[in-house]
Amino acid sequence: MTILFKPSYLLMILIGIIFSSNLIAQEQFNYDESKVPALVLPDPFVSTKGEIINSIEEWESTRRPELLQAFADEMYGQLPKDFDKITFQEEVIASHPYAGFSSYKLVQIGVSRNGKTQTIPLHLFSPKVGRGPFPVVLLISHRKVEHLINDKEDKFFDIQQITQRGYVAAIFDVEYVSPDDKDRFSDGILTSLYPEQMQLPNGMRGLGAWAWGAMRAMDYFEQEPLIDHTKSAVVGHSRGGKAALWCGANDIRWAITYSNESGCGGAALSRRKFGETVERINTAFPYWFTDNFDFFNGNEEKLPFDQHQLIASIAPRGVYIASAMEDLWADPKGEYLSLKLASQVYQQFYDEKTDLPEDYVFAPHFHHSGSLGYHLRAGQHNLTGEDWEKFLDFADNQFGNLSKKESR
Repeated sequence: MTILFKPSYLLMILIGIIFSSNLIAQEQFNYDESKVPALVLPDPFVSTKGEIINSIEEWESTRRPELLQAFADEMYGQLPKDFDKITFQEEVIASHPYAGFSSYKLVQIGVSRNGKTQTIPLHLFSPKVGRGPFPVVLLISHRKVEHLINDKEDKFFDIQQITQRGYVAAIFDVEYVSPDDKDRFSDGILTSLYPEQMQLPNGMRGLGAWAWGAMRAMDYFEQEPLIDHTKSAVVGHSRGGKAALWCGANDIRWAITYSNESGCGGAALSRRKFGETVERINTAFPYWFTDNFDFFNGNEEKLPFDQHQLIASIAPRGVYIASAMEDLWADPKGEYLSLKLASQVYQQFYDEKTDLPEDYVFAPHFHHSGSLGYHLRAGQHNLTGEDWEKFLDFADNQFGNLSKKESR
């Protein structure tokens, strides 16, 4: 398969792997690589006016802002950043399942706007060994945080591994920002703080609200002496991975964005129409994206962007994409291609010598290349201890390199 940029002055990336689908799926969704359309993708290096972007200055002043605006208008919605006041109320919790190696603090983040306040519980587990400030990873969770904390066997939020490797493990439940429910999603900040967004066709919806919540957690990290907020990662799995990418693209305070099996609307190229499609995601989860995004149902070729450009907009900061072999719904190959295509921006403007392989191998593997990382593991759609291990290896390297630069 040949991938072309439009216009196609950049290199063409030849990909020739065919997935052997071992999942039983609904017939209307494509799992046959031979049926993937020829990809003609919008070019990260050409502005909406057709001008070639040749320098880092043009990228940062022109192309990146217009890409983020297009994603906001047509897909994720506006991301309001104005509020009147933010407060942090801390409670140290002595008795918890990880007390042998971790300290637990519950922070109530209170955000006020126009006389109303939204409270977001932020849970933090910090290492008992070592001296801070510690780097931090924040998980945007669409699963019940209380369950994840109390079930030590569930590695979706692997508190033990994260803290014993010297990181603060932070997590918040999207329930307190925008419930992951089509009937209740506006009960959080979309009613209390930003009701005007609900009236706009490009207004903030569920995923944008979750990204907003992660940004408020970063507000706390910036003023917490225990945390080195310059060594921070925002993490999301599946739908949370979509929100993490949108957060990382808009908030340059995050050093790394980690998106685990985010698929359609996340890391995967929409134009591949492999597994979940734009129409399917808009139909099943109409509260995640803007009303404008419905226009592209079955019409992905009309999108003014594709997901490689969202990843590229995070440059030069770190990005890690992860996939699972039995999760064809999320299109592992499409996720990898987005990262590979985005690497061109890292190389051309930020002198990153990325060497992500040209050919995608559908077998367990990982590749860390400069500020970019990827792995494909065996197994199903989930966030596992293995995923955390590979990501933390990448983060160790990124933050180690950052420390070396700071010491010069």
